[in-house]
Amino acid sequence: MTQRIYLDNNATTQPAPEVVAAVGEVNEQHWANPSSVHRFGQMARQRVELARASLARLINCRDRELIFTSGGTESNNLALRGVFDRALFAVPTASSPRGLLITTQVEHAAIREPAQQLAKFGIRVVYLPVDLLGRVDPQDLTDALGRHATDPGCITLASIHWANNETGAIQPIDDLVACCRAHSDGQSSRSRVYFHTDATQAVGKIAIDLAQTPVDLLTFSAHKFHGPKGVGALFVRSGVRLHTQNLGGPQERERRGGTENTPGIVGMGVAAELAEAFLTDTDRIDHLGSLRDRFEQGVVGAVSRAVIIAKPANSDRDLESGEPDQRRLWNTSNIAFPHLEAEAVLVALSERGLCASAGAACSSGSLDPSPVLLAMGIPEPVAHGAVRFSLSRHTTDQEIDRAVELVADVVKKLAKTLPIAPL
Repeated sequence: MTQRIYLDNNATTQPAPEVVAAVGEVNEQHWANPSSVHRFGQMARQRVELARASLARLINCRDRELIFTSGGTESNNLALRGVFDRALFAVPTASSPRGLLITTQVEHAAIREPAQQLAKFGIRVVYLPVDLLGRVDPQDLTDALGRHATDPGCITLASIHWANNETGAIQPIDDLVACCRAHSDGQSSRSRVYFHTDATQAVGKIAIDLAQTPVDLLTFSAHKFHGPKGVGALFVRSGVRLHTQNLGGPQERERRGGTENTPGIVGMGVAAELAEAFLTDTDRIDHLGSLRDRFEQGVVGAVSRAVIIAKPANSDRDLESGEPDQRRLWNTSNIAFPHLEAEAVLVALSERGLCASAGAACSSGSLDPSPVLLAMGIPEPVAHGAVRFSLSRHTTDQEIDRAVELVADVVKKLAKTLPIAPL
């Protein structure tokens, strides 16, 4: 039987054994409705609130600032629609649109598509450019706010992800938030500029401290850090007005109606505790980052035309300090094989037991090049052949060495069978 090597952890991670056990325990012993007033229901409620506290510790916020959802997609939609819901019923004028959303073309589809829908409803959407690493220049945000966020009656939201799901590029979130704060405080007549970040790929992989980074809203999802699927959360800072989208229930402080997914929430809480412990193990994180680097070096050494997407110049690790580059997630590598189709590479790798993906898992099956890579300025012949490899905290040295061999072998064989110049 072919040994499976799983390098698709940005799509989903394997639930930790402790998470599986916790979910099973809730399904067997604490399955009552946590909204019920009887003792059995309140035992389930206690488990929900303990999980909420664990998640709050992971990102350093207050328990009551977390809303449980079904995952990252719902959290993103709730953030955007929740902020603009009041504006959607306002009457726009030439000088005062219903609202202003500032975002980028390199966001996950769960931001891009709601942004497109909001634009149809009269929300002005402004897209910031990104560089070849997929990062936003904070000055561009400042300039956009100066040009467009001039009406004190207009609700303004900037939504920029913390880390990119396809390339691992990390945005300068602290600087971007500072731009919004500076604009809000610059003149007393200006309305507050809200800042939302999709941190689905960041939470559990890098340290996040919301006491130090004052974002207004933050999205994350359990299954990206070894928790269960079907459960996520939205951080909403105290004082931020968010209009309910799920009607018909008072759950989650009347922010998100519907019976709570108690097993999933408890599992997410356990995953948060494991992630919190993992983030203190800097030696382990550094080793995993060095495995990603070794994988990239091995592939490029074996396939001369391979292109590493979004790798910062001079980003190789300092062997003495062991410090990773802070502009890219330690676990993510996007490697393009120009003039090959990523789908062909993925199918061949899958047959050999190696799991990877071509961009977001939600977009799998599309033969179009990634809109994220195109927005970064990556040429189409390169973007068509881009494959994402993403490690987990459990990836081994042996798996990486074997993955290099498989990728090199598959790409060289495909190059011989396709009408392109040999690699």
